[in-house]
Amino acid sequence: MNSLNFKFLVVSLSLMFTLCSSLVNAEEGKKLSEEPITAADREHWSFQPIQRPALPVVKNTKWSRTPIDQFILAELESAELQPAAEASRTTLIRRLYFDVTGLPPLPQDVDAFLADDSPDAYGKLVDRLLSSKHYGERWSQHWLDLARFAETDGYEHDKVRPDAWKYRDWVIKALNEDMPYDQFVRWQLAGDVIAPENPEAKIATAFCLSGPDMPDINSQEERKHTLLNEITSTVGSAFMALQMGCAQCHDHKYDPISTIDFYRMRAFFEPAVKPVKNRSVTMLASLGKPVAPSRVMIRGDWRQPGPRVQPAFLRVANLQEQAVDADDSRQQRREFAHWLTQKEHPLTSRVIVNRIWQHHFGRGLSATPSDFGVMGDLPTHPELLDWLADELVSSGWKMKSLHRLILTSSVYRQAGQSDGTQASAVAWKRSLKEDPDVALLSRFPRQRLDAEVIRDAMLSVSGKLSEKTGGRGVMPPLPRELRATLLKDQWKTSANVEDHSRRSIYVFARRNLRYPLFDVFDRPDANTSCSRRGNSTTAPQSLLMLNSESSLKCAQELAGLIWDQVGENKGQQIMLMFRRALGRTPTEKELLELTQFLSTQQELLANEKRTGDQLLLPLGETAVQNLYAGAALTDLCLAIFNTSEFLYVD
Repeated sequence: MNSLNFKFLVVSLSLMFTLCSSLVNAEEGKKLSEEPITAADREHWSFQPIQRPALPVVKNTKWSRTPIDQFILAELESAELQPAAEASRTTLIRRLYFDVTGLPPLPQDVDAFLADDSPDAYGKLVDRLLSSKHYGERWSQHWLDLARFAETDGYEHDKVRPDAWKYRDWVIKALNEDMPYDQFVRWQLAGDVIAPENPEAKIATAFCLSGPDMPDINSQEERKHTLLNEITSTVGSAFMALQMGCAQCHDHKYDPISTIDFYRMRAFFEPAVKPVKNRSVTMLASLGKPVAPSRVMIRGDWRQPGPRVQPAFLRVANLQEQAVDADDSRQQRREFAHWLTQKEHPLTSRVIVNRIWQHHFGRGLSATPSDFGVMGDLPTHPELLDWLADELVSSGWKMKSLHRLILTSSVYRQAGQSDGTQASAVAWKRSLKEDPDVALLSRFPRQRLDAEVIRDAMLSVSGKLSEKTGGRGVMPPLPRELRATLLKDQWKTSANVEDHSRRSIYVFARRNLRYPLFDVFDRPDANTSCSRRGNSTTAPQSLLMLNSESSLKCAQELAGLIWDQVGENKGQQIMLMFRRALGRTPTEKELLELTQFLSTQQELLANEKRTGDQLLLPLGETAVQNLYAGAALTDLCLAIFNTSEFLYVD
């Protein structure tokens, strides 16, 4: 290339660069401007101030037990529907136990409830379950899904975070002690500065950094940028049900959230995130003023810092137009936590009320629990949502009070299936036709158990569930072929055999590997905040429930427990199995059919002349003399674990 051509090339490239730069600068100028928040922006239902509505007038004045019922009944009457009859007591106790504690009622629990004929028997049961330590173990999993909690970093190496379990234990304890929700929120955002003398308050800030991380990345500046954007997005979706993540690159397409809004909110957390290469960051750092000012990152690119921004509250949710007063960055984050939990905030109480409602009924009053924006679903009962939000704040943000209000309502106590009588047949058919997705709650919606609850229920009914609580995550045995897919020592089976039967909340949460049963039954992968789990029906679910080592062992242990208590009496075996696994007694038809099954299966196994080591024998304390009868009982126990009635709650 001669000198003339080279000069021409240089000039051409220079002109192209200048043109591109001017286009970029023009685009940046456009991106960095923001439209003011208008009255029209705040007309959306979720940005309106919360006002306690009057209770609606209903025709059926006898059905309502709580104010909740009046709101539900008013909508039903408007649709010319009527609520279902009250569920049976055996259905109610099973529903309550799984809902509140995540465990099935045992026969002695059912007997005690059925024998209590006092008017407040049901209310006493609700109070007892809410006071149980198992309440926190169950409901903490709902929150950990939101917090994208895991005990590893994720990505290629998926290294262990040694102290991550402390946050899980903190959530369980906070829920069991009925920590007010406003404090629950504040501690997770700024506990280190709100209560610096309390180590638990600092542990709570692990919420912000529970997502995936790549400690070994070359650029720690890029790592910090990614962490901060993920924190900001998660705080927006978890506490305000606003999808803010897209605003890190451009103004939100539908909601009144600008890019500058995003980085103003991010600025509250920026001084508290201090990554160190090859080390996990698990809690916020209580540091003073930042070394570098917070900036807008042009189009979300960490290599293109734009204008400086100061921490400021999200404009569209800042109804009082409050400003940040403090100069110290620690106190600014504290102010943000208090702003988010003030009673005037239009989103915070609405969001948590909707989440709690969702976990009781399978669907929130708004079906998009982490998106209250323009593209989210409108509430089916907006007045009820506001009434509950106001009630939560009035009760001192006490979540157990809200639970109690819902659990004792008539709408919660409805039947989930027809009682079969001719009198209710017409109403039931109309309910199915006019309210197919149960949005109006004309009946109780049947719900499948969560993955962790399925495992805990199998361990519980077989008598093997450990009562041990807290501490580092435990590692039950995994299939050899699954362990082979992991890096060396990524899953070390716990040496203490009792740990293999601990509640699922304490099973080690590895980001790159979900425990097999959790995986097939839709547990989220913890890489992003999950507000509502999927509910798939797939062949691997049945294959695992029928063939996995854990399912077979639970069936053997249940059979062993039954054999120990009632011996070889087939009728009593079936009776005890039903009472433990399904919380009820079998019908005459079921008793007859299953008695025949045990006899037929015993004969079939005997004809095959299998040896003892080829049979699934009961695992109990009593020696099984009739091997084929014992193996037939194990097969029946395995079958009961695979019934819809075991996996679903009416």
